[in-house]
Amino acid sequence: QVQLVESGGGLVQPGGSLRLSCTCSRSILNINDMGWYRQGPGNQRELVASISSGGSTNYADSVKGRFTISRDNAKRTVDLQMNSLKPEDTAIYYCYVIFIGRSYWGQGTQVTVSS
Repeated sequence: QVQLVESGGGLVQPGGSLRLSCTCSRSILNINDMGWYRQGPGNQRELVASISSGGSTNYADSVKGRFTISRDNAKRTVDLQMNSLKPEDTAIYYCYVIFIGRSYWGQGTQVTVSS
């Protein structure tokens, strides 16, 4: 069983920054696919960013150049640094990992970008 706990969401003004963090209950050393999805109001859940065990990253076009994903195997965390936030980034952000062919999700953390 894998449990994920997210933190770092909140309310921020346009142009501001937030850092999301997700802690995994088990070692992530051999987890090759982990990252963040989001679901905005009235939208489907979409991939924001992912990172492999080797550090390769993938980003949605809408966040490239603004968001940075990173992982710390020793701390069992995957973080999402979000800069230059826009109102359209408002969503619930979910951490995920793929472990032995099964996906696991965090409970979600709300990010609201508004003046």
